[in-house]
Amino acid sequence: MGDTSFPNDIYTEPAAVDVHTLAHLGPLTPLAGIWRGVRGLDVKPKVDGPRKQAYVERLELQPIDPVTNGPQLLYGLRYHVHITKPEQVKTYHEQVGYWLWEPATQTVIHTLSIPRGVTLMAGGQATPDARSFTLRARKGDPHFGINSVPFLAHAFDTVEFVIQVEVHTDGTWSYEEDTVLRIAGQAELFHHTDRNTLERVEASTPNPLARQ
Repeated sequence: MGDTSFPNDIYTEPAAVDVHTLAHLGPLTPLAGIWRGVRGLDVKPKVDGPRKQAYVERLELQPIDPVTNGPQLLYGLRYHVHITKPEQVKTYHEQVGYWLWEPATQTVIHTLSIPRGVTLMAGGQATPDARSFTLRARKGDPHFGINSVPFLAHAFDTVEFVIQVEVHTDGTWSYEEDTVLRIAGQAELFHHTDRNTLERVEASTPNPLARQ
């Protein structure tokens, strides 16, 4: 995944870095902002089989200052997802992380952490003007992998995660997620799926360096 012909000099940072993150997000550019989705559908495992659940989502994606790892340069969005069932206040799902873009290798990276005790990093390739892309993480992958707390690793072990993103001409965007679970006592893997279409309700705030 991505360019592995790394330079010998792993310390020297790029000579010039444009601090205006919103101008350098590649395929992530249309995702910046605050979003609301009211047509979410979750298919989750229950003792009696798969169960469907509608959900409402608020998603905030704000640009961060450029990040360097020596010569590597990343631009990104910090995000927070808050999901409820329709007409309810109680949190149904919550998630934080980053969407990152590495222009040099045309790599998109998605990090995900949820308070149930799961964290992962998914990656994939995309052109700067792509209107759709797919990212994957697999348990055991040394780069784009998945970790769970001991109970979940025993009972509902996440072995693969796939997210597909599509940006639409009307300014909305949608995602489809497939969280593949190995459930204790079940021979077949379970595909825990989520999908939603999001409408922007507020523009993003420029990153701190760009606001100076």
